[in-house]
Amino acid sequence: MARTVVSRAEKAAEAEAAEKALQSKKKKSGKRTKAQEHVRMRLYWGVFSQNFKRVAVFDFDKKKEADKRAKELSKGGKSPHYVSKVKEEITVE
Repeated sequence: MARTVVSRAEKAAEAEAAEKALQSKKKKSGKRTKAQEHVRMRLYWGVFSQNFKRVAVFDFDKKKEADKRAKELSKGGKSPHYVSKVKEEITVE
């Protein structure tokens, strides 16, 4: 059996040619993507029950009121309620 010798220079040239071919292909067939619609979100404070059910919603600047409501609902041995941030999408008219 005869061994064939492949030079590194030839392999490097082949690799460069293949890479250039791929790059030119990418430039030609660049994917066109739709411009993403900008979705506006608003942040609220939500009061949730232990079962993750939202009981009340307060504006973001009224966290003290949300905490107060959670304490009221948790009083008297009832299930604990907690306050968490809620993001909701705003519809632009």
